[in-house]
Amino acid sequence: MSVFDSLVRATLPFTPRPVVHFFARRYVAGSTLEDAIATVRRLAQQGCCATLDVLGESVTERAHAAAAVAAYHEVLEAITENSLLAHVSLKPTQMGLNIDHSFCRDNIASVLERAHARGIFVRIDMEDSPTTDATLRVYHELIGRYPQGTGVVLQARLRRTFADATALVRSGANVRLCKGIYLEPRPVAYEERDIIRNAFVHALRILLEGGAFVAIATHDEWLICEALAMIHCLGFDKDRYEFQMLLGVDPELRRILTDAGHRLRVYVPFGSHWYPYSVRRLRENPTIARVGLEAFLRGRMES
Repeated sequence: MSVFDSLVRATLPFTPRPVVHFFARRYVAGSTLEDAIATVRRLAQQGCCATLDVLGESVTERAHAAAAVAAYHEVLEAITENSLLAHVSLKPTQMGLNIDHSFCRDNIASVLERAHARGIFVRIDMEDSPTTDATLRVYHELIGRYPQGTGVVLQARLRRTFADATALVRSGANVRLCKGIYLEPRPVAYEERDIIRNAFVHALRILLEGGAFVAIATHDEWLICEALAMIHCLGFDKDRYEFQMLLGVDPELRRILTDAGHRLRVYVPFGSHWYPYSVRRLRENPTIARVGLEAFLRGRMES
């Protein structure tokens, strides 16, 4: 890790919110649904579809979870009314997972029911390891009601993921596979970059060979190469998988994949709760701060 990266991670807890916003703004569509709609339209012009996410997590009051449900209902209406090429993803703790399991499940079911009626897919996101069992339980409780319209997420860095992937393929699940961004203790998660990469490849093979639809969520070109080689060897058609990337990250690689005819979906987060998301992204990838700083200095030098 570079000195700059270490410095970014060490100073994040003390960094003023406006400074965090400056560096992270390219990775968040904006604070309003209108901002998100405009972003999805721009992505469609570039040959990409999208996943809309109303930022927010770890709510402790039922009223806040109810507000999140209402926000997602509004997003679903907007997708339909504007004919957007978009799915949605939501976080269980935003839906009240830390308040009550049944309350959370019913809130997610409300979103799924409205989405199902409009033919819109919903991804139940994965958060830190203490919530993994509860999240998978919610998913299994709801998948029977909405088998074609519901997916879940696995994180390659977690040691348990091989077993979870094996269990999910038995039901023909739709799974987003990512490295994972939550900092976890060593007994729970791999810590070294190369080990996480290899775990990603092994989990991907379990999912693809087991018949799952896989959303391959990574900007790591080495992993993308491994995924493409695996897909080629298995002889899979392009409707068996898709690639997913974050808004604002490596648009050139995004174009390479879309130009080659692969489906690519961009994660489009928006809303007033941008700060926790931005801090987590900066902690995971301090390069975001370096790129933002270079762009700022370049602009000052050219002005």
